[in-house]
Amino acid sequence: MAQATDAARTVILTVDDDPGVSRAIARDLRRHYGGGYRIVRAESGESALEALRELKLRGDLVAVILADYRMPQMNGIEFLEQALAVYPGARRVLLTAYADTNAAIDAINVVDLDHYLLKPWDPPEEKLYPVVDDLLTAWRSSDYRPVPATKVVGHRWSARSSYVREFLARNQVPYRWYSSDEPEGRRLLDAAGADGLRLPLVIAPDGTAMVEPDAPELAARVGLATTPTADFYDLVVIGGGPAGLGAAVYGASEGLRTVLVERSATGGQAGQSSRIENYLGFPDGVSGAQLTERARRQASRFGAEILAAREVTGLERNGAARVVRFSDGSEVAAHSVILATGVSYRHLLAPGCADLTGRGVYYGSSLTEASSCEDQDVYIVGGANSAGQAAVHLSRGAKSVTLLVRGKSLTASMSYYLIQQIEEAPNITVRPRTVVEAAHGEEHLERLTLRDAATGATEAVDAQWMFVFIGAAPLTDWLDGTVLRDENGFILAGPDLTPDGRPPAEWELDRPPYHLETSVPGVFVAGDARARSAKRVASAVGEGAMAVMLVHRYLEQS
Repeated sequence: MAQATDAARTVILTVDDDPGVSRAIARDLRRHYGGGYRIVRAESGESALEALRELKLRGDLVAVILADYRMPQMNGIEFLEQALAVYPGARRVLLTAYADTNAAIDAINVVDLDHYLLKPWDPPEEKLYPVVDDLLTAWRSSDYRPVPATKVVGHRWSARSSYVREFLARNQVPYRWYSSDEPEGRRLLDAAGADGLRLPLVIAPDGTAMVEPDAPELAARVGLATTPTADFYDLVVIGGGPAGLGAAVYGASEGLRTVLVERSATGGQAGQSSRIENYLGFPDGVSGAQLTERARRQASRFGAEILAAREVTGLERNGAARVVRFSDGSEVAAHSVILATGVSYRHLLAPGCADLTGRGVYYGSSLTEASSCEDQDVYIVGGANSAGQAAVHLSRGAKSVTLLVRGKSLTASMSYYLIQQIEEAPNITVRPRTVVEAAHGEEHLERLTLRDAATGATEAVDAQWMFVFIGAAPLTDWLDGTVLRDENGFILAGPDLTPDGRPPAEWELDRPPYHLETSVPGVFVAGDARARSAKRVASAVGEGAMAVMLVHRYLEQS
């Protein structure tokens, strides 16, 4: 019989809406694996997801998930797709009748299904246990590191508490949230000797208490890598969005000693997308968090180092080396560098927005705040794909979603498939030619003043939640004076450096710059930070891979 390899009890979860079937499979699993694993059963997809979330917050491990295909409200494939976001490393089995085998085969592509099991599975010694044994063996050989849960004590409308929760969630760090107003939260504050006037209080897995920790301190305490293991690499990738992750995967897999440096969390703007439906190979869509986590694990498996919460402040040439300087004064050097710093959402300049950021006003899709919008009126500012994806996602639980668009329609900036979904959603309203004039509230956002851009008329509306997706500002100010950029701060590369057929004056080589090479030889750019880039996830990943190919060419000729 297979046994768990960790001291903590690891979970095998099964979900089936038929109580008799649910009890039967749990009984068979418990009989064979109960000595080494905890068997958890549920009778609906929603209750199973709730159980998974609780297990995640406690830092428990889930090795195998078995789900029945035919369940009301949420079928097995839909459940496994959502379960994948909670426990991406768990092995997935679909329980199905013979008539549904085609659906099971389709699920192999949709949710990376590991196996489908026909019902009935009698005798389990022949049809059930060998399958689960193989899956457990595969799971134990994968990167399933048990991480004890971090505890966060804060206030719902604390901007700093919101930042810490978002940082932990996006870095796949299990944590448990305690309100400072509740008894358990107060007990934790007392135990740490904190008065609660400064929040959040973060208690690391080793028991270390931190008050209002900054990102580097928090990252180091919860087990994220923050320090490079070497002083010199073949390739430094700056930025952990789709372009940076693509470059890390291809660089490490092709033998380059690679380190990826990310100032916050891998995924970039794409990592905050609730659902990406036009990415090749995912016909039913994939969340940004799922895509990011898969890419991160893939890069790590090939040997790339991934550093979190490290802010890069400088890039210098030192002979053949390219030196990357960090905000704490340390540095790392490499033969080559790929700039994949991406972009950030521009901030609303309307009065009140700055003071209420993190307290009802959020930039991008906040992973930790979206669930609080259940049965609430939500406002979204922006007319591009990210805003549309957020609107569709939030509309599934919110009472209403209002999309505020500066332009006269969505057609100029949003993909057709998203416009269709928005039109079909009964609780989504699009207000064209509408801008936010001001945000109001004491402890949190309470109302908005909206202005009709065509007539100038203003209107006050009650609002507790506003998510902003406007414009794209490249994160390249730290490169001023190092590489050439356009008037908006986007990095020039390749043909854009030679509009008249001649390289820039500071170019020192006989050859012209390669396609993604910047004005500094050996320094390349990929993704949204590049001038005239496509601003799409797929193109960013492709540019990351292409940049690695050009790095190889550069190294061969150096």
